[in-house]
Amino acid sequence: MISFFLRNLKVFFKDKASVFFSLLAVLITIGLYALFLGDVWTNGLGFSGARDLMDNWIVSGLLAITSITATMGAYGTMIDDKVKKINKDFIASPLKQRYIAGGYILSSYVIGILISLVTFFLGEIYIVANGGTLVPFAAALEIFGILLLANLAGSSMVLFMVSFFSSNNAFSTASTIIGSIIGFLTGIYLPIGQLPSAMQWVVKLFPVSYSAALIRSRLMEAPISKHLAGIDAQALNSLYSEFGVKYFFDGTALPEYAYFLILAATTVLFFGLSVLSLSRKRKK
Repeated sequence: MISFFLRNLKVFFKDKASVFFSLLAVLITIGLYALFLGDVWTNGLGFSGARDLMDNWIVSGLLAITSITATMGAYGTMIDDKVKKINKDFIASPLKQRYIAGGYILSSYVIGILISLVTFFLGEIYIVANGGTLVPFAAALEIFGILLLANLAGSSMVLFMVSFFSSNNAFSTASTIIGSIIGFLTGIYLPIGQLPSAMQWVVKLFPVSYSAALIRSRLMEAPISKHLAGIDAQALNSLYSEFGVKYFFDGTALPEYAYFLILAATTVLFFGLSVLSLSRKRKK
């Protein structure tokens, strides 16, 4: 499986266009926020340091969606293997299907981590250049750990979707659609508190939203302490609910360990479904 994983990495990074388009959704969102959305949201908050808070909020969301957009770009290798019939060589080999699926997931996972780290680095540069608060080292380490789990869950989810595609056109169309709606599904184009109640439930049912919340709680902690010192617990919970730092059900905040369990369960579930999907195609 390791040899297969390394082969997939080499194929992906040889294609410079694939690397670029894996970062494109991040670059577009940062551009939209910097040029238009940032001022709208900041003016709406109306307190000193609001821009610092919102900059960290948007970077948190970007890191969450990268676990989907970057890993999906990495799975282009699998589609090319199908189109060029290279996958038939793998099917005819003694390599077990779970190792083939694992090789695709592992390569996509590593690519997702690398692009997530680039996104984090660019995001912090943007925040500091805008006069914002640099993330503390301890929080940065926690965010790295969250990214490891988030990209594993995202990679498993995307593999299941991609396992049904057998052409570059279908894959490109799906990538475009997912890239367009992923921001709404994770609540990064608009704070979840400003969405209709039905859409809020959609966000809460989408697993990647929980990685976004975990990252927000770390990135936004320092700006909240700096600019909103002395805020009472009720107002703080209201802010957490409005911006998706915590998710509330019937007025009760979901405990943080549940966020990790949801991401772990998502990984196991979709990896199993992906193996079943690929195995059925192998028998045809």
